[in-house]
Amino acid sequence: MLSYEEYAGQDALGLAKLIRDGEVSAAEVVDAALARADAVEPQINALVARRDDVAREQAAAPSGKGSFAGVPFVFKDLGCWQEGWPAEAGSNLWKGFVAPKDFTHTSRVKETGAIPIARTTTSEFGISISTETEACGPTRNPWNLERSAGGSSGGTAAAVAAGIVPMGHGSDGGGSIRIPAANCGLFGLKPSRGRNPFGPFVGEGWAGLACQHVLSRSVRDSAAMLDATQGAEPGDPYACPPPTRPYLQGVGEDPGRLRVAYHVTGLGGLPLDPVNKAAVLDAVDLLQALGHEVEEAHPEVDTEVLGPAMIAVVAPNQKLALDARYAQLGRPPEDGDVEAVTRAFAERAADLTAADYAAAVQAFHQLGRRFGIFFERYDVLVSTTLAQPPAEIGEIRTDCGTADGFLEDVWQRMPVTQYFNMTGCPAMSVPLYWSPRGLPIGVHVGAGLGREDVLFRLAAQLEETRPWFHRRPSL
Repeated sequence: MLSYEEYAGQDALGLAKLIRDGEVSAAEVVDAALARADAVEPQINALVARRDDVAREQAAAPSGKGSFAGVPFVFKDLGCWQEGWPAEAGSNLWKGFVAPKDFTHTSRVKETGAIPIARTTTSEFGISISTETEACGPTRNPWNLERSAGGSSGGTAAAVAAGIVPMGHGSDGGGSIRIPAANCGLFGLKPSRGRNPFGPFVGEGWAGLACQHVLSRSVRDSAAMLDATQGAEPGDPYACPPPTRPYLQGVGEDPGRLRVAYHVTGLGGLPLDPVNKAAVLDAVDLLQALGHEVEEAHPEVDTEVLGPAMIAVVAPNQKLALDARYAQLGRPPEDGDVEAVTRAFAERAADLTAADYAAAVQAFHQLGRRFGIFFERYDVLVSTTLAQPPAEIGEIRTDCGTADGFLEDVWQRMPVTQYFNMTGCPAMSVPLYWSPRGLPIGVHVGAGLGREDVLFRLAAQLEETRPWFHRRPSL
């Protein structure tokens, strides 16, 4: 029987190699994952749907020779449907909905041979940066159970950090991969717009803000999964320039002497907690010691324009989703269907015009031009993923307030992530720093559109220089 220490001592590629070489069976690995879930799930509340029977059945006869054949995996319960599995989006309104078909991204992950064992908690419809819902309760940070795991991919982050799986699916419309990665001491990369497909039902999420990928404990797992899932599918509204070679090949290669810009306030001037500022400056010292060219600089960002633009895109998309669900159910809205903030976003759509939506998209594109010019001068931009350490459970509220007020409050914690969604540029949170109180503080690194290769090479260099894989919470 595979012990937990043996299981947790490997990343996903490592486990796949052990299975491939016959040193362990896929059944043993899946059993280790399920046993770990039994042990820690009561403390962290990360899983919303387990299919142990299905996972064991697949592990008994693992399919394919993919890069992750036999390795346990989780999907976030927002989008990325799995045929025959619940798809409830963290909402009471979607309780009982079962996905009729796989998303394209789901199919590509499954083609790697990864074995889905569960779906994970999310903030309702991915709106909040903390995963604490009326439908599922709070998801707790394995590093400190009184702290949030982040959102909206909080369940996946908690499951990976707690050692249930070495890697899991997340989606990111404003920071929802990178924020929980930062909170939980993981590596989380948001790919470029159009890198991973959104089919077969839609072409994009939130006017191109949203994307899908994974949270992982190692850089190479993230690179290998992006190799497997990237690439346009027929009918996509746009496509990202394809990589010149597999991302995994670049992991471990010298990234060269990079031109690094950094900033110690949010891009809109938001002040950082001293701990988060220290994380940035620590990263700057490390990058200089590695021989990179570093200077303080950042692109200009107009938060007074971009805040309303975010509302103008998210609110009508939220109304569209609710209207579709009520039509499907054949009934009008009822109290308790959704959280107050979700309802507030949907109702806010009534105050917006088609011109507001068009202006929002135009504002995102203008910011993209600004970032494009900036990344002609610099290879990467370094900051902190969040403005403060992980929030306490209950600190970020979704049961009251207006859409504008909620966005203003959470943006006080978001110094940079949302702007990379607006521009479509790739970005990552790297677990390089821990606070004096033992809380992970993610360092945020972004690059120009299509330059995930630069990020993976740099991340691997940082991982080798200051390893984090051995750091695990004591649950």
